[in-house]
Amino acid sequence: MKEKEIRIIFYGTPEIAAYQLKWLIEQGYNVVAAVTQSDKPSGRGQKMTSPEVKIVAQQHHIPVFQPLKLKDPEFQKQIEDLQPDMQVVVAYRMMPECIYSIPKYGTFNLHTSLLPQYRGAAPINRAIMNGEKQSGLTTFLLNEKTDCGKIILQQKIEIGEKMTAGELHDTMMQQAPDLIKNTIAVLLSDNPVLEEQTIENEEQLRPAPKIFKPDMLIDWHWNGEKILSHIRGLCPYPAAFAEFEDRETNKIHHLKVFFADFEKKNIDPSSVGEMRIEDKDKIEVNCNDGVIKLLDIQISGKKRMKAEEFLRGFRIRHPLYSK
Repeated sequence: MKEKEIRIIFYGTPEIAAYQLKWLIEQGYNVVAAVTQSDKPSGRGQKMTSPEVKIVAQQHHIPVFQPLKLKDPEFQKQIEDLQPDMQVVVAYRMMPECIYSIPKYGTFNLHTSLLPQYRGAAPINRAIMNGEKQSGLTTFLLNEKTDCGKIILQQKIEIGEKMTAGELHDTMMQQAPDLIKNTIAVLLSDNPVLEEQTIENEEQLRPAPKIFKPDMLIDWHWNGEKILSHIRGLCPYPAAFAEFEDRETNKIHHLKVFFADFEKKNIDPSSVGEMRIEDKDKIEVNCNDGVIKLLDIQISGKKRMKAEEFLRGFRIRHPLYSK
């Protein structure tokens, strides 16, 4: 069977998934349906908003399914009736065996890390937060364990010194189509060679759990390079943050940090976490082994802005201290 003749069902929700779906359609692959999450309220008006995969599918007149439960017998029958030869999954939820086992040629997932490292919901963020110099993309066959199936193909991607999570996401999004194309070809071959995910020491595995608010907080007792990695790994979303107290007014300022720089120098341990203004247009915070210079920030209730713009409307007349 030719690659573009097989019947494909696509599963996914966000932008990175919609990009792959659009590519498959435009390249002439036979996508017979798309499965995505439910519409959700968004923005200040809480207007119901469709997932990006749904928008792309509807633009190309492809049927869309938004099941609440993947184990629903009615949904399972709908998928079986479509007689898919293969299923492609990009940024979707855990899939049960009753669904992933349906196609003759299997169901594969595109994961944004070099498995088995960074299994989980936030591999892009976690890799940069941990100071990794390299990440990549992996396609693998689904099985009963999350991100643990047999590896089909991998593609390495270098993480630049100042690369943010958003930039790595976009790089992966643009490079993924070739890997998906090659993965389809491998699975259609007579004797596909797949690789078990093995690691000698489980303690060497670095997980990639979902990001929660405590994970976003900057600890100024860290070394400067770790702080920069933390900020880059959360930029632009959900964004690293810090809280500073004005000890004269007892007011707490919540500050998101999108970009920063670091100057290594000896620091008095008692001054770690102290924020001050230098040269009237620079915001500096002492960390464990130097000074973090805040370049692109956002204070609660205000828009994101450069440090010098921020200081034109928010004067700090004395040092603030991290909470």
